[in-house]
Amino acid sequence: MTTILALQPFNEEQREAIRSAAADCKVIFGRMADLQDDDYREADIIFGWDAKVKEIALQKGTKLRWLQTWSSGIDTLPLSLLEERGVLLTDASGVHARSVSETAVAMMLGLSRGIATAVRNQQTATWDSPASLSEVNGGTVTIVGAGEIGREVARIARAFDMRVIAVRRAVVPMPEADVVYDTSRLDDALREADYVVNILPLTIETQHLFNAERFAVMKNSACFINVGRGATVRTEDLVDALTSGVIAGAGLDVFEQEPLPAEHPLWSLPNVILTPHNAGGMTVRNTERVVRLFASNLAIYLAGGTDKLRNVVDYGKSY
Repeated sequence: MTTILALQPFNEEQREAIRSAAADCKVIFGRMADLQDDDYREADIIFGWDAKVKEIALQKGTKLRWLQTWSSGIDTLPLSLLEERGVLLTDASGVHARSVSETAVAMMLGLSRGIATAVRNQQTATWDSPASLSEVNGGTVTIVGAGEIGREVARIARAFDMRVIAVRRAVVPMPEADVVYDTSRLDDALREADYVVNILPLTIETQHLFNAERFAVMKNSACFINVGRGATVRTEDLVDALTSGVIAGAGLDVFEQEPLPAEHPLWSLPNVILTPHNAGGMTVRNTERVVRLFASNLAIYLAGGTDKLRNVVDYGKSY
């Protein structure tokens, strides 16, 4: 019998959705503190992640064959070990598109309309109106790493009459964008942007891609929004760009250093919005979406159709 270990807190409706897709399987729901080590050793399929997955389930002699993550980013997982053990890995790409895109656009609006500064002033009871403000309407947004989240950012941006430039590994049609550039034209896309939204995964190619050189290409009136992986941005270069006026502002959800130290200069910069890693947080709807994804993949997996699974991670590409 196939054993499935589901490691997240689910309500009864979500549990039933998983059970329905797991006919003739043993399904164990629980968190690490409530589970026995044998639950990890005997699991053929694990939905979620905790420390004991690596400690126990990935050791030799265990049964793990498929891991479905709860998140889109998988760079913190032991990918080499997963590959060595022959574990099929699927991520939650696309599940968080709505919440992450809402965060990205909220930060764009917060910077353009002076909301970030107003909130800071509120803490000191300072009544101060900026001499001038900008609008996102009619501006250009460059979306770097334009997958499912990028498509949703583009859709919302078009509602503000923005011009949308999408940067992808290959130039393939993206109806939500006005133009699509491949990564060889990244600098061209940055030069044109009033807002740059980074949604890149972390790979060897993307680590510190946004550095002093990249920021120097951007307009000094442009704002940088990061909802991609933290290490795709060289943090010290971003701080330098913000403090020297190379770029006008930044909205940051994910950081190279987590948690961000209290003495870090990003906390005090007036032209920065910080939302510490909650853009892709598990909203009620995100939880529903990831359960639907797993249940759909589970039915396919149990029917022997692993070649049809959604969101299979390519270990060679690290995403």
